[in-house]
Amino acid sequence: MIEIDGAFGEGGGQIIRTSLSLSAITGEPVHIRNVRANRDKPGLLRQHLTALNAVTDICGGRADGAKLGSREITLYPGSIRAGAYQFAVGSAGSANLVLQTVLPVLMHAEAQSEVTLQGGTHNPSSPPFDFLAESFLPVIRTLGFNAEERLNAYGFYPAGGGEIQMTVKGRSELKAADWVERGDETSRTVEAMISNLPGDIARRELSTVARELGLDRERDCRIRTPDSIGPGNALIGRLGYGDRTTVFVQFGERNVSSEQVAKRLAKQMKSFIGSSAAVDHHLADQLLLPMALAKGGVFSTTRPSQHALTNAEVIAKFTGRKITFHEDAGRTICEVR
Repeated sequence: MIEIDGAFGEGGGQIIRTSLSLSAITGEPVHIRNVRANRDKPGLLRQHLTALNAVTDICGGRADGAKLGSREITLYPGSIRAGAYQFAVGSAGSANLVLQTVLPVLMHAEAQSEVTLQGGTHNPSSPPFDFLAESFLPVIRTLGFNAEERLNAYGFYPAGGGEIQMTVKGRSELKAADWVERGDETSRTVEAMISNLPGDIARRELSTVARELGLDRERDCRIRTPDSIGPGNALIGRLGYGDRTTVFVQFGERNVSSEQVAKRLAKQMKSFIGSSAAVDHHLADQLLLPMALAKGGVFSTTRPSQHALTNAEVIAKFTGRKITFHEDAGRTICEVR
């Protein structure tokens, strides 16, 4: 059995998600103690419990400690089974992060699967669906993994109520990543997403971010007004480089002005534009596992987050893959070998 201390490194949910995925894929039982020890509310929250139950179901395994607040869990995996699955977080907890837990597992099934997840789709504590659909999934498809996504309903925090549907197909020939040079910028756009809130919020956000980034307000900015069961506001920036899109997001919140939200997004985007990295630090966190399951490779990113460094250690425990980070002319080169 592989032993994981949930208090090491970033000490959060990423340790759980990666450990569960790799336990199911490798067939190695895993015991995780000190679950989310470094968080304000340690132990399993609803999204982590949903991920544990989902992986257990998909691999026909058995789990100990599968209850809210549990600080110690064990997964005894069985065999991965293709099928039609549906899981509900039961709150505005991130359906996207649950999906990223089960996705690598279903990619190792012998046949096509359908999975539907209900919960939060646009949550400040996790990448939104737009990041998943426009940044993460297109990149892992180039590695040879095959999945198609659909957003059936928006779920903003704190109301939730969102739904994501994913078709996970068989793998094609797996490849290595080579994303060191990002190429020339081909597009720069911003979108204000507003639901059940005054439209002036979106207009003020776009006016500020257009001024900060030198955008044409009519050409480069737009407003989206999706239906949802609760109020929500997300400001999404997109930078195009070749055939890849880098996605940035800031969420509106109480007692934070539209102008502040816009300036936060502009700061994020300016920082990445001023670097020479090909991959932003959020995508770098998510790429390590699919690269380790494919044929490795190399990419450049900004300074790696504690999430990425912790994730690298967990992946090495299960797979023996060596993941290294080194500085190179103001950026970080990550290699998965």
